[in-house]
Amino acid sequence: MEGSFSCRACGGSWPLERGIPRFLPALALQEKKTAENFGYEWTTFTHWDPAYEKQFLDWVYPAGKGFFKGKTVLDAGCGKGRHSILSSAFSARTVIGVDLSQAVEVAYEKTKNLPNVHIVQGSIYSLPLKPKFDYIFSVGVIHHLPSPERGYRQLKELLKKRGALSMWIYGRENNGWIVWLINPLRKLVTSHMPHFMLRALSFCLTLWLYPILKLVYRRLGHKPVSKYLFYNHYLTYISHLTFREVFSIVFDHLVAPTAFYISKAEIESWIEPKEFKEVVLAWHNRNSWKCFLQK
Repeated sequence: MEGSFSCRACGGSWPLERGIPRFLPALALQEKKTAENFGYEWTTFTHWDPAYEKQFLDWVYPAGKGFFKGKTVLDAGCGKGRHSILSSAFSARTVIGVDLSQAVEVAYEKTKNLPNVHIVQGSIYSLPLKPKFDYIFSVGVIHHLPSPERGYRQLKELLKKRGALSMWIYGRENNGWIVWLINPLRKLVTSHMPHFMLRALSFCLTLWLYPILKLVYRRLGHKPVSKYLFYNHYLTYISHLTFREVFSIVFDHLVAPTAFYISKAEIESWIEPKEFKEVVLAWHNRNSWKCFLQK
């Protein structure tokens, strides 16, 4: 539970604290603020929602439950550990969950009784891991990095031969209203608010949004009239969620100091087709991209 790790090559040393290896690099101010804000989020919204399994499988499609069986898996940006838990339940041989923030405390508590799950605190840019992974997924993380492409390149280098990588990334397409309206507000105001104030603001916004989701989008979202509804595909998708989960989603969209909305063309420019036998880049709710790469 307590100890340290040392490197003979560079002479570096890193602590093992409360059962978690801590490979924390020096962080730029923006990275530090992002880690602090997400740390607060995942140590506040620690609940489990039954919808998590469906959401996760939607994000990593075409990887299904059976895809995890017997694999060594990396959860890159594990947050509170919900996808590491699901990977374990899907019979992964070993799951390493990594996060930069204090969310690792929650992830460790939730997974400490799962013998095939291990939580590490560290940066995607400098993971102390060998290229031994059969499968790596990064859900909702790449677009919060200072350089999303660099994050992608770091992760793919950790794959074994015939390994696979899944990423879920905010899309540029169909998100103009967020890019030009919400993004500046988030960058300049909400991500700098005291956490208790942002939580209160998010709660008030959820009080307004939640009835609309239930009374309008849940009832009409799959009917022909839905084409007239604003942001229909995404809002219909989340309309079945609980109040607390919608509350956490609203908070999540307002808390990040860094968030990129990335076009399909830009993601395609990262990928060298010769590296992968299978490339799947598909819409998710017509506002984000799910990318699956198989070596």
